[in-house]
Amino acid sequence: MEIIPAALLMLITALIAALILAFASRYMGVKVDDTVRRVRNCLPGANCGACGYAGCDSYAEALAKGDVGPELCLPGGSEVARLTAEILGIDPCETRKLVAYVHCNGTPDVTQRTAEYDGLMTCSAMCLSCGGPGLCKYGCLGCGDCASKCPTDAIFIKNNIAIVDPEKCISCGICIKVCPKHIITFIPVEAKVAVICSSHDKGASTRKKCSAGCIACGKCERSCPYGAIKVIDNLAVIDYEKCTGCGICAEICPVSCISKLGEFNIKYRYKPTQNNDISK
Repeated sequence: MEIIPAALLMLITALIAALILAFASRYMGVKVDDTVRRVRNCLPGANCGACGYAGCDSYAEALAKGDVGPELCLPGGSEVARLTAEILGIDPCETRKLVAYVHCNGTPDVTQRTAEYDGLMTCSAMCLSCGGPGLCKYGCLGCGDCASKCPTDAIFIKNNIAIVDPEKCISCGICIKVCPKHIITFIPVEAKVAVICSSHDKGASTRKKCSAGCIACGKCERSCPYGAIKVIDNLAVIDYEKCTGCGICAEICPVSCISKLGEFNIKYRYKPTQNNDISK
């Protein structure tokens, strides 16, 4: 019998607290713009920051205010851009699906190390040690900082080189941000060719450091019928707005540093050969 008054007191206290919380939620809560809520529900929720905002909530608020367009969500692609454009009552923007690509093919059989590294096995730490132990200071360090940060396990290390699985890549750009060598960029998912080198050294110097590196000979530039590839700062660069995927640049490159893509990058990465035969 002595427990009953205490139980009633606790029940009354709980009811009063519930009424106070309900009142606070109804009259004192921060009202969320319905447009923001609807736009936020369309976003993939990766909170990757590829749009330039801290997360999907911030991007949704900016969209609702009209500060930005719906094409900035790379993981969402065209479908998210279309849905958010419908909610906002604006014309949908044409978006292009992008995937991350590692511009390096400096495997141990084409380049070498100048020293043995004995320290924290991360690319960021290794890069602080004279740019890493590799002879080429532009090459992939192979410790997998990008792979460890990838939210979809789209990156793995093979033969000391990071490789991106385009089918798993959501275009969040996290790998691009964490790579201390800055050798990962976005390329269109439908791209047929890509330059597998990031060296800006002169041709003779590059050749001494990596037999698969771009020697800036300009053959690709002179041979492209669409003007889609240029040698800039001793490195071939592809303009994907002009590239038709004809593959002439890959066929004529004397060091095979331009890769023909497809079939998951010719089963995990096109291996350079003297005659560029990728059919085998």
